[in-house]
Amino acid sequence: MQNKPYLEHADVRKILEAARAEAWTHHWTVSISVVDDGGHLLGFYRLDGAPALSSEMATAKARTAALGRRESRHYEEMINQGRTAFLSAPNLSGMLEGAVPIILHNHVLGAVGVSGVKSNEDAQVARAGVAAVAPV
Repeated sequence: MQNKPYLEHADVRKILEAARAEAWTHHWTVSISVVDDGGHLLGFYRLDGAPALSSEMATAKARTAALGRRESRHYEEMINQGRTAFLSAPNLSGMLEGAVPIILHNHVLGAVGVSGVKSNEDAQVARAGVAAVAPV
């Protein structure tokens, strides 16, 4: 049997703080979600001024990246390239750029999802969060 690393509370705090710092550096008002490998919410920040919808989108994006074991942008790209049937994939509702899985020693520990600014900027904030605990 293999042992698998997992995110601890201290890790989630580091991720959220690093992502928040990246967003604040650019004056971006975003929501930031951290989920475990099953897509369950572990931590969340909604920065002052972030749109209400961004809180739901950040978590949905993070869940998609964790369950799919890849950045959420890959699903958006597949759909944009014509594979619209992917819109019916179960439990994946955040198929937009802005979430990055947290991978350590080939294990997906969870993901960071961000919403509130341009998709590539959301992803930049998510990567900053992931970098606090694992190389991106």
